[in-house]
Amino acid sequence: MDTHSPHPRVGGSGPGPVLAAVERLEQSSLPDPLIGVVRRAVRAVPLGPVRDVLHGRPLGHPAHPLLVQVPIGTWLSAAALDLLPGQRRAAQVLVGAGLAAAVPAAVSGWVDWAELPPEQARTGIVHALANSAGVLLYAGSFLARTRGRVWRGKALAMAGLAAVGAAGALGGHLAYRQAAGANHAEQVAHLVGEGWHRMGPLSGFPVGRAVRAGVNGVDVVVVREDGGPVRVLADRCSHMAGPLSEGEVVDGCVRCPWHGSLFRLSDGWNVEGPATAPQPAFETRVVDGYLEARMRRSHERRSSAR
Repeated sequence: MDTHSPHPRVGGSGPGPVLAAVERLEQSSLPDPLIGVVRRAVRAVPLGPVRDVLHGRPLGHPAHPLLVQVPIGTWLSAAALDLLPGQRRAAQVLVGAGLAAAVPAAVSGWVDWAELPPEQARTGIVHALANSAGVLLYAGSFLARTRGRVWRGKALAMAGLAAVGAAGALGGHLAYRQAAGANHAEQVAHLVGEGWHRMGPLSGFPVGRAVRAGVNGVDVVVVREDGGPVRVLADRCSHMAGPLSEGEVVDGCVRCPWHGSLFRLSDGWNVEGPATAPQPAFETRVVDGYLEARMRRSHERRSSAR
């Protein structure tokens, strides 16, 4: 008798113990006092325009996932060489190279972390602490190797690799389950659809102030300039979906009220981070006294920015 059903059971067993533990961490307020102190310290560092570089704004996506590949790759390679005879020097060099590469990776990670909402910040602080433990273990490994204590160095490196691996699993949870660093406005073009969409009478939009409206069911921010065009961007910030319609309009831009990302009203370009992706922008026209808008495609945005 075939006991296997071709149809999956409804319900299932729920999250496993690891996922359940991470979900409990997300909802626990215990780390919040520490998070508040560290967040203020990170934001207080006078990085200037370097902060946007560390966020990854010039790349168009977060820099941290790219930077962490170097220490992880070197430490994995060192672990492989530790299993082979006659590779002590090479393994030591790789451990040292990983420690050097971990510095910019950690700095970019902390800069990104300081702008996360509570649930993500709680996961992120444990991710960072696990990575810090890994770095300390690798520093001990490097020191032990320079003193000729090769087996101690290997043992510390393996422990460091385990800590970094656990941190990486939490980083994956942050990126793919909690969507930290993802573009929170990417779906707008798919939802709005092609063509022009009527928004309402032009007289209903005040001059010089950001207001929320809708384009085919998608929230947008509308800024009617005095004697000039009407600017329309997607309302939800690409960084963390903050409401731009509640933000400040300044010098032809709108600033997100949540984390301070600055977007150019004319084309949605992200002038300042932490947002790494531009804001979806719309063309506008007035027909018979009614404001209409249609999605501006990425190539049109690039053309207007030049």
